[in-house]
Amino acid sequence: MNRQPFNPYLPEGKYMPDGEPHVFGDRVYVYASHDRANGKRFCTGDYEVWSAPLNDLSDWTCKGVSLPRKNKFNKSGFKCMWAPDCVQGSDGKFYLYFCFGFENRICVARSDSPDGHFSLIGCVKHADGRLYGSGKGDFMCFDPAVFRDDDGSVYLYSGFAPGRLVRAGLKLKGLKNVGESGSQVMKLQNDMLTLDGAPKLCVPGRGGSAGTCFEGHEFYEASSMRKIGGRYYYIYSTAKSHELAYATGDAPDGPFRYGGVIISNGDFGIGSEPEKAKTYWGNNHGSLAYLNGQWYVFYHKQTNKTEQSRQGCAEKIEIAADGSIAQVETTSCGLNGGPLEGEGTYPAYIACNLKSARGACKCAYGPFQRWKYAIHPCITQEAGRQFIQNLRRGAEADFKYFDIKGLKGIAATVRDGEGALEVFADGEQHPFAKIPIKKQEEWTQFKTECALPDGVHSLAFRYNGENYCDFLDFTLIR
Repeated sequence: MNRQPFNPYLPEGKYMPDGEPHVFGDRVYVYASHDRANGKRFCTGDYEVWSAPLNDLSDWTCKGVSLPRKNKFNKSGFKCMWAPDCVQGSDGKFYLYFCFGFENRICVARSDSPDGHFSLIGCVKHADGRLYGSGKGDFMCFDPAVFRDDDGSVYLYSGFAPGRLVRAGLKLKGLKNVGESGSQVMKLQNDMLTLDGAPKLCVPGRGGSAGTCFEGHEFYEASSMRKIGGRYYYIYSTAKSHELAYATGDAPDGPFRYGGVIISNGDFGIGSEPEKAKTYWGNNHGSLAYLNGQWYVFYHKQTNKTEQSRQGCAEKIEIAADGSIAQVETTSCGLNGGPLEGEGTYPAYIACNLKSARGACKCAYGPFQRWKYAIHPCITQEAGRQFIQNLRRGAEADFKYFDIKGLKGIAATVRDGEGALEVFADGEQHPFAKIPIKKQEEWTQFKTECALPDGVHSLAFRYNGENYCDFLDFTLIR
């Protein structure tokens, strides 16, 4: 198999959610949070900036830590750095905006290059010197996004509109401006720190959406801004958490009109059962990037039965002549720009859909609740290798899509199972291949001969056997 990009797009074992992609020069850079495998808290890693040349979107590299979590604003190193965003200022330098947990301030760091090292220079403030977040009309600081318009003007976006229980908990911690109002947009002065005027409402949360076009898809978190064809696209995570939606306006500070859902990491809204999750889901965050003549949406998926071990993915999208974006499904193809080759070995962790015989559910929140889901499979890792764990009878892993030509057989590397992996194409009810499995404690490859008509196909591997089966990879043979 030739080297191909697929989902997740970063090297195996990297957990970089909340990705904000930006093209600087001939490379695409992703500014992201940093989770851990089997994480028990969000964003416990240092900031790293990963990038790839536009002519090879499979070649992702990182120069190391771009901003350490332990720094002068976080001397103990305990506080987590949440979703960042970056912009190049009129001075040619690169400015990184982020928050330390629920600290209710937006920190700013600066670098001479897009991938750092970044140095802290201060926090966003009002013209009178007060920190943004402390003003009477300020919304809670969270997941800031930054955007530079064609005229050089720089705009900052921020906000958090959680549900009742989260709001109550944050208020007990002393946060007085956490609510359901939505997000705010504000213009920055040339110093990239000071507000130029007062913040204004961007997109409403549940507290102000009644009777508006945003009702049912209110703002929750994860602000992002892009300009496409003269329109301004505000991308955000809705109150449903799993979906990224967009709103459009004629100016970077609105007013904005709801446009639609771009992607759901549970694939809600896709297929014949739109209200049913096709895979394990949780919070979502990302944005858009134009790469080699194609628009992509960047987002993340959950692993390890928790929302704290998220991995970045990307999908092709199409922007219609009227500016609308139709919802896309999650796939294994990612930045490949089309189906994967119909031969060679693929890791099982690139499954785009995964579910038990009873279906999928929201990934458990917290270190204890996740263990309630013993019947469910999950993507996890061991000794640096990712795999699908705990496929029980009827559990299924789906992979989309492959350009099949002259398929003669399929092999799968598994352990612990006893029975068969049945392989289905294109959602059919009858398998076109059955891979017999004998119980082995070590990773062992089993294979079978089979055929499938040439063309682009989705593949689903369903376990039909005793106890459980772990699934490492599969090989398409021709």
